[in-house]
Amino acid sequence: MISLTHFLVLSAILFTIGLMGVLMRKNVIIVLLSIELMLTAVNLNFIAFSHYMKNPVGQVFVFFVMTVAAAETALGLAIVVALFRNIETVNVDEINQLKG
Repeated sequence: MISLTHFLVLSAILFTIGLMGVLMRKNVIIVLLSIELMLTAVNLNFIAFSHYMKNPVGQVFVFFVMTVAAAETALGLAIVVALFRNIETVNVDEINQLKG
């Protein structure tokens, strides 16, 4: 039987991988994917706690998180496409035109 600890450890590993991707990578698309990985780790925690506490509220929160993640991805990719058309790069270090 898989215990709650297994889910929490897996979630922590996924969240750490996502956090390292956000902090270490310079490609905007990889940063967006890393944020999605972090949100997936949070969803895994919600589902695990929902299952073990026999409370479906966590599953409802997962739908909200998935909705926010889908919207974030759509907006993020639209911004990346617009930036790529204007600057022709997706490197975070080279995108400095948004600075005041």
